[in-house]
Amino acid sequence: MACSPPLEGLTVLEFAGLAPGPFAGLLLADAGANVLRIDRAIPGVTHVDGVEPPTGADNLTRHKSSIAVDLKSAGGIALIKELVKTADVVIDPFRPGVLEKLGLGPDVLTALNPRLIYGRMTGFRRDGKYSMMAGHDINYLAVSGVLSMLGRSGESPHPPINILGDFAGGGAMLFQGILMAVVARHRTGRGQVVEANMVDGANYLATFPRLARKTPMGDRARGDNHLDGGCPFYDTYETRDRKYMSVGALEPQFFAILVKGLELEYKGWDQTRWDRATWPEMKTSFATAFKHKTRKEWEAVFDNTDACCLPVLEYGELENEPGREGDQRPAVTLRGTPCLAVDERATDPSLHGQGAGVPGRGYVPRPLGLGEGGEDALKRWFRFTKGQQFEIEKGGLVFKRSSKL
Repeated sequence: MACSPPLEGLTVLEFAGLAPGPFAGLLLADAGANVLRIDRAIPGVTHVDGVEPPTGADNLTRHKSSIAVDLKSAGGIALIKELVKTADVVIDPFRPGVLEKLGLGPDVLTALNPRLIYGRMTGFRRDGKYSMMAGHDINYLAVSGVLSMLGRSGESPHPPINILGDFAGGGAMLFQGILMAVVARHRTGRGQVVEANMVDGANYLATFPRLARKTPMGDRARGDNHLDGGCPFYDTYETRDRKYMSVGALEPQFFAILVKGLELEYKGWDQTRWDRATWPEMKTSFATAFKHKTRKEWEAVFDNTDACCLPVLEYGELENEPGREGDQRPAVTLRGTPCLAVDERATDPSLHGQGAGVPGRGYVPRPLGLGEGGEDALKRWFRFTKGQQFEIEKGGLVFKRSSKL
């Protein structure tokens, strides 16, 4: 029988933001942490009985709750400070200096709670020339050097949506830093400030290809190397029905199975496949061969083989076609202390995560209402109740000064 999720009991205050900060909060919430998002207060709308509040712009809300707080009011700031006294983690998604100006910087909050882990997420380095400039994922990848390696030969650099900067290099790195600080706190008894930025995060993820630039594997121009589209047996190919197959047959035994399936053994490439002089003809031959069958037909050829040739599936297929292994699951499988389920149809806690899951199966966004579930969360996680520790003013929660904690 599965035990409680790994981060159960960890309490997190996540200041509302977009992309990387909320993603770090999502990773914590999926692992069982109590994540309370701090949203903006709207007079007459938030925390008003009988009024449905608007939702936030963020969709990374699974397993979270929200409270609306006016951070420009003394009572709102006082409430945050009281919550911090027993919280484990704060997530700051803002540009440098924003929370400091509100009196909620790390020096202030860690003085209130020496065990607090204060996680800060920025795009650029805090000590770099771009630190105070606006930017987005593409800009962070650009100045990190990573973007220069992405794209086809002869074309401009092209980013992989905003996966690499915002999420892998940003939110996931902040999550990792927070976990390391939690482990360190068990030893030292003290929290610490955790700073992540998307420039260094993306650069760290690019360690392998960056080092490969000094080796034959990656010492050529963008798009002309082994793993970036230059090699014909590590690429994607269009099929007759305008879908795609992926090819990654780098090892000789896998390459042999691939060319057999493509009916190209007669070319004799087994011994010359690393000769770049053969690559233009090989790529053309592969492209022509793949156009002769539909993707489904190629799946029939290569399924249950080691050709490293698999279909490029689209999310619509994964969501709607049974048998495509499209059920969304936690990022990692913990057999003893599983994370929380993503898909509401989860049946095996050790594989699918534990608990009821979330409507939408991980495909349909469910934005969190401003203040949704927050008052209940305050009662359960902080033992704060309305009228005693807090009250509502102009749509925002404020600390009740006369309360005895």
